[in-house]
Amino acid sequence: MTVADHHNFPSIGSGLWWAVQTVTTVGYGDQVPATVAGRLVAALVMLVGIGFLTVITAAITSTFVTRSRREQTPSGAANATAEQLRQIAGRLERIEAALTDRPSGQAANP
Repeated sequence: MTVADHHNFPSIGSGLWWAVQTVTTVGYGDQVPATVAGRLVAALVMLVGIGFLTVITAAITSTFVTRSRREQTPSGAANATAEQLRQIAGRLERIEAALTDRPSGQAANP
């Protein structure tokens, strides 16, 4: 910023102070760029700052979502148990169907 707008930012320190204010969205307004080049640099710094925060936030969120999905996805043992329960339910349905199809006077053979 010191190179682009030397009149308003005469030292590297003042340019860095302005950059920190801008990126952190504090923007006290005590130092603002007046030249076109300074404003272009300001726009670039703001967009890069916003983009950087967006990427960091997305990466952290993605990590949490991936971990949550991994914890919610059934493991191989849970899949095997679910399959066994489906098989048992099918057997019970067949037994119930056989019992309801039999005439009421017949006794079950042990």
